[in-house]
Amino acid sequence: MTKVVRWTPVNPVNLFNEFDRLFERPSARTASEWSIALDVAETEAAYLVKATVPGINPDDVEITLEDDVLSLKGEIQRDEEVEEAKYHVRERRFGAFSRRIRFPMAVNGDAVEATYSNGVLSLNIPKAEAVKPKRIVVNPN
Repeated sequence: MTKVVRWTPVNPVNLFNEFDRLFERPSARTASEWSIALDVAETEAAYLVKATVPGINPDDVEITLEDDVLSLKGEIQRDEEVEEAKYHVRERRFGAFSRRIRFPMAVNGDAVEATYSNGVLSLNIPKAEAVKPKRIVVNPN
């Protein structure tokens, strides 16, 4: 199996900023600088991607696939604050999110299937026919 890697385009001018970002603590980020949790699995025929996006209308998630890079973008709206209440814990995330994954081999963007159930977005992304293993049968003479 091949390795799936997270893809973030890097502008050479911002290379030092990207290096610094590697050492940032997650708690130091603002609410609008987060990415969603993903599971990516590979079968012989396809990549299976599951993204946790609770509390969002699936129509509000922008899914694009270009040059074998899957991009997920969206925004989770903040709940109304209760003015007369004093919050003790506020851990639920809100704001814009994005996530990009580059597939290590060509995929068939025209045949991607997406479903949404119980806060989980599931994508079935078939591999391109040219990269699927083909069995060669040897004929006897």
